[in-house]
Amino acid sequence: MSQTPDSAVQTVRTYIAQHRAAFLDDLTEWLRIPSVSAQPVHAPDVRRSAEWLAAKLTETGFPVVEVWETEGAPAVFAEWPSGEEGAPTVLVYGHHDVQPAAREDGWDTDPFEPVIRGNRLHARGAADDKGQVFFHTLGVRAHLALTGRTAPAVNLKLLVEGEEESGSPHFRALVERQRDRLAADAVIVSDTGMWSETTPTVCTGMRGVADCEIELYGPDQDIHSGSFGGAVPNPATVAARLVAALHDEDERVTIPGFYDGVAELTDTERELIAELPFDEASWLATAASYGTLGEAGYSTLERVWARPTAEVNGIGGGYQGPGGKTIIPSSARLKLSFRLVAGQDPHAVEAAVRDWAAARVPAGIRHKITFGAPTRPCLTPLDHPALQSVVRSMSRAFDGAKIRFTREGGSGPAADLQDVLAAPVLFLGVSVPSDGWHAPNEKVELDLLLKGVEATAHLWGDLSTALRRAAVH
Repeated sequence: MSQTPDSAVQTVRTYIAQHRAAFLDDLTEWLRIPSVSAQPVHAPDVRRSAEWLAAKLTETGFPVVEVWETEGAPAVFAEWPSGEEGAPTVLVYGHHDVQPAAREDGWDTDPFEPVIRGNRLHARGAADDKGQVFFHTLGVRAHLALTGRTAPAVNLKLLVEGEEESGSPHFRALVERQRDRLAADAVIVSDTGMWSETTPTVCTGMRGVADCEIELYGPDQDIHSGSFGGAVPNPATVAARLVAALHDEDERVTIPGFYDGVAELTDTERELIAELPFDEASWLATAASYGTLGEAGYSTLERVWARPTAEVNGIGGGYQGPGGKTIIPSSARLKLSFRLVAGQDPHAVEAAVRDWAAARVPAGIRHKITFGAPTRPCLTPLDHPALQSVVRSMSRAFDGAKIRFTREGGSGPAADLQDVLAAPVLFLGVSVPSDGWHAPNEKVELDLLLKGVEATAHLWGDLSTALRRAAVH
């Protein structure tokens, strides 16, 4: 079916308007399931959420729908082949588990009893991430209505995990185990958002993370600081010196080799970041902080999106009670985390941290470093054809608006998909900062949620064309 751009937009909007009520009824039914992965008491609810979604994806038209077991909570996989030879394959990622929530946390209503006030839907998971997963069900149907097809223009796959809010502890193993079933030419992540209601944006990357605990041991027990102070090493002092040595006067991380491979911002990328309507005072208010500080030579947004960091998450040791206790403590500990950017290898960073600590811990202090499972950074080049498809589709949904670019300072399992599947990761989300992810009274703007439906309705045809052309060239 051939349509002019304007008529295509109108066709999609008409279809969405006709199915809006049923879409919201289904979404609110799903939101009533308290799929809190972090709380064992809700394990049956997480499973019920997966089974509900699987049934709804079957109803949507996906011919292959499966609940995949993990060592933890179940994930949902769905597949809808295009039926066309040479059609590219696209995998959509999201999650169906949610953060804990209770009325006493500050909610105005029951967090698992969805409420629409004006044009906002309030419930835990409304934005993060059930709402943004679910818009794909109406989006693919709108795509079919627009094109007259009986199957999507791409081989469409969905993977919706059930442990993202618990750190995705079994996700990478699942992806590795199901690598062949998940193989794709591009990955769309709908677990992200936009700059604001009036500034539509597309995220191009997320930082990775490595975190560790450093345990320091001195005397076999707390000892008298008068009898022994100044003559034996103090583990609390060593902890403080390690923290003090992490950064130089320009707030650069001093660990040798830490910046190896870092992908530096291009002039174009810096210009695009500078285009965003960033208000530092408002940002500081959101951060509940009183001043900015970071690596010299970079703006605040550049620091949190495109530069690696080292942060002290915790430090302890010795006496912490009221009054004094003049001791040399027997132990101290640090918790550190390192946000990583494109080009950095988490395992190389881990080795660098181990070498750095070993060189700074004096004789007489035993130390142990324990690292958690790392998350790799991911970044999609601005000129990648799949990213340009997302931009065009978002622009059509937002009436031709210029789509700007952001990155995420945080980390997530998207990097595992990029790493294991060797496919570019694109982010398509329509949530805004005021939606209150993880906070009381989480909500989603219904107009924006339906913009997500619109964008995906246009995306599958655009991606099919763009990826075929890229394969030829």
